[in-house]
Amino acid sequence: MPMGPPIISGLFAAMGFMAVLVILIALIIAGFFLMIGAKFAGIEDVTLGKSMIAVVGGGILALLIGWIPAIGWILGIIAYIWVIKTVFNTDWGKAAIAWLMTIVVEIIVMFAFMVLLGISVALF
Repeated sequence: MPMGPPIISGLFAAMGFMAVLVILIALIIAGFFLMIGAKFAGIEDVTLGKSMIAVVGGGILALLIGWIPAIGWILGIIAYIWVIKTVFNTDWGKAAIAWLMTIVVEIIVMFAFMVLLGISVALF
């Protein structure tokens, strides 16, 4: 009984499943960080589901707008903040603070993991 093709197709199926699983885990983690940032910003009615929607919507919109030469990255950031503002039904200031606090929390967690794992900050 030949074992070549079924193993290869099964391997590709497993790799596809793992890719979907990794994307979902990354989405949950990013949503969790945005949820923490939104709570620090004082936004009310913050849930993980809304945070995940904001991460997906803001990421897609920032990706589409970010291709514009020279000013695309600025417009992408503004678009991402607009999505946060819309999803959480808040004002521009709180949405911008939530976005900034998300970045700050991510950096703090990254450095905490680096310290826990013994990775030197000098490498970065």
